[in-house]
Order: sequence, then C-alpha cells, then structure tokens
Amino acid sequence: MVTSAVNHYCKSSIGRKQLVAITGLLLCGFLVGHLSGNFLLLAGPDAFNIYAHKLASLGPMLYLIEAGLAAIFLVHLGLAMKLNMENMKSRGKYQEKNKTGRGTTFASQTMPYTGIILLIFLVLHLCSLKFGSYYETTVDGVLMRDLYRTTIEYFASTAATAWYVVAMFCAAIHTSHGFASAFQSLGLNHGKYFKNVKRLGLIYAILVGGGFAFVSIWCHMKGV
Repeated sequence: MVTSAVNHYCKSSIGRKQLVAITGLLLCGFLVGHLSGNFLLLAGPDAFNIYAHKLASLGPMLYLIEAGLAAIFLVHLGLAMKLNMENMKSRGKYQEKNKTGRGTTFASQTMPYTGIILLIFLVLHLCSLKFGSYYETTVDGVLMRDLYRTTIEYFASTAATAWYVVAMFCAAIHTSHGFASAFQSLGLNHGKYFKNVKRLGLIYAILVGGGFAFVSIWCHMKGV
C-alpha cells in the first residue's frame, strides 16, 4: 500500500516537481557549506589543508555522504530533464504566434542550458581538483594531502579561472530562479511572503555565485 502510494507520487507530475524542488534546496544547502570551506583558502594553506584532511578522515562516512550527494544530484538532474521534455511535448513542435514569453524570466528560460553547463563543470571540477594532482604536506606533525597547492596551481591558469567564473555565473542564474521555484512547487507561494522568497533567492544566488567566483579569482592572483 505504502509502496504503491510512493510509486504513484513519484510518477505524478506534481510529485516529480516537488522532488526536483526538495533535491534542489538540498543542493543549495550543500553549496553554502562548500563555499564556507573554500573561504578557508584565504586563511592560508594550513587552515585549508586541515579542513580537507578532517573531511578525508571521515573515511567510510565521507563515502556515504558523497554517495548521498551524488544520488540527490542525479535525482534532481534526471527528473528536471524529464519534466523539461514533457513540457516541450505539451507545448507542441511549434509555439503559438502570440506567445511572446511574457511572465517568464531569462533565468527560467535558460534553466536547462545553465543546468547542462553546471553538469559539465561538475565533472571537470572533480577531475581537476578532487582527483587532480596529489601533493603531501605536514601540519603539526600530521601528514596530509596538500590540496591548497593543487587548488592554487589549478587557478593559476587564466583559462581555468575564467571557466570557473562563467560556471559560477550560470550557477547564480540557475539558483536565482530555482530557489523561489522550489518553494512554489512545494506550495509555499502565498502572496504575502513569496516576494520575499524571490528576493532571498536572488540574494542567495549573488552571494553564493559571487562568493565562489571571488575565491577562484583570489586563488588566481595568488598563483600568478
């Protein structure tokens, strides 16, 4: 009975939209935490390497967390793509002549494209940093990976930094719409406070996207 209800919910349009909303908000929360860790780069190599080492020291727990994040991301991506394709089919092959797109924003219209760019960015980001060049250092007598050096070396490249900034601009555009849209999908769009939710989404997008971009530019200047 419960399984049947869950399957029905996941297959329904509203259920998929709400799952996209929930997973999207979870990813927004992760970005805040990730950005907080990245700001330790500004505190110097020891502070950042100790932070990275503590995460790595979680062992199997870290793998579970990463697997959970991967699952959230894949569910968000898969369902978003499915909903987008369904929307395209429902509109038909050709748009009506009088449909000008009023009532939509640049951010909402480009969600599929910014999402694809972020997917490409994520793969390259993991390959370049998490699985990138490996160095070791010793902090307070503890041997650990020198991820600070790997990061600074990566952003020493102007092309790598420019690509990162462009990707973070896309992230800001994506989340500026997605943040408020998630609350709307969950039915939390009452007129009294939804305008504030939209403002909060815009502030979030600027601070998070701008924060990541700032750190990358700082690393670039540090590595030049």
